[in-house]
Amino acid sequence: MKQHPVLLVHGIDDNQQRLKRLRHFLIKKGLPFVFGMDILPPDASIGFEVMAEQVKTAAEDLAATANSHKIDIVAYSMGTLAVRYFLQRLGGKKWVRRFISIAGPHHGTYMAYLRQNRGCRQMRPGSSFLNDLNLEPLPWGQVEVFSFWSPLDLMIIPPGTSRLAGAINRLFWVPAHPLTVSDPHIMKAVWQALVNP
Repeated sequence: MKQHPVLLVHGIDDNQQRLKRLRHFLIKKGLPFVFGMDILPPDASIGFEVMAEQVKTAAEDLAATANSHKIDIVAYSMGTLAVRYFLQRLGGKKWVRRFISIAGPHHGTYMAYLRQNRGCRQMRPGSSFLNDLNLEPLPWGQVEVFSFWSPLDLMIIPPGTSRLAGAINRLFWVPAHPLTVSDPHIMKAVWQALVNP
């Protein structure tokens, strides 16, 4: 069965190294094209519209490099909203087969009040940015969407805001936000979601 290339998108104040363990796991499991990207700058100062443009460029480049009409995207934390904007507002649905969100602040997080930059204001519960994305009646088109989250996550507060309408939502008891991308159960679930026909 053909395996689609996978793009990994990191979270705030981070880079693709955060997803290094997940990348190695997926490659070891036999996925031939697994690539990370860096959102620059990574501090959410540029806002999600600009972050999503970077995701779009990386997705199109990966599809061309792998000679594939479709790719899969796995995103973590802040990166999940950049991917959503790419899918919902920048035509990403034509490029993406599956989108897996890990610990994404899809309905906002109160931790975003700790900073005053554009991206963090957009990540606050009830922001116009989030309301616009979440009120779209058919946001995914043909894209299969998964959301993996932990009720013990102290970065996404309240943690249930990681759940997505129209997605396959799965709860994992992971004790901390940064551990969600390296938790063995979540990594296995990511792999299974990517390889299932």
